[in-house]
Amino acid sequence: MVKIYDYLCEDAKAIREKVFVAEQGFQNEFDEWDDKVMHAVLFLDGQAVGTGRLLPGQQQGSFVVGRIAVLQEYRGRHLGEQIMQALELEAVKAGGITISLSAQCQASGFYRTLGYVECGEPYLDEFCPHILMEKAL
Repeated sequence: MVKIYDYLCEDAKAIREKVFVAEQGFQNEFDEWDDKVMHAVLFLDGQAVGTGRLLPGQQQGSFVVGRIAVLQEYRGRHLGEQIMQALELEAVKAGGITISLSAQCQASGFYRTLGYVECGEPYLDEFCPHILMEKAL
């Protein structure tokens, strides 16, 4: 089950700290958007195991998905797909036409399976190669 919050709840924060900070070594994980945007948390058997957030884009009808994370022991079960679908649905409900994300290059294949297309060249976010990906809703 995916629950939608309009703030960064403790479950989402804990997952992001575990995946992005402890596991992957990012230092600038939390930002000014966290308390202003929608967050999705995926629960399995009552335990929070994955999260992501949805931000408004720079143009009307555009949205940005970010901070998609699934706890390591739950990966490979299509849970990230469920989080993405929930966030895309929220974007559509809000009048979304397009959606984009900054994918870690190692995860771009996952987003391609969901219909996202790479745009531009890879770039570094902190120390990690990323690429912009977009999809029409």
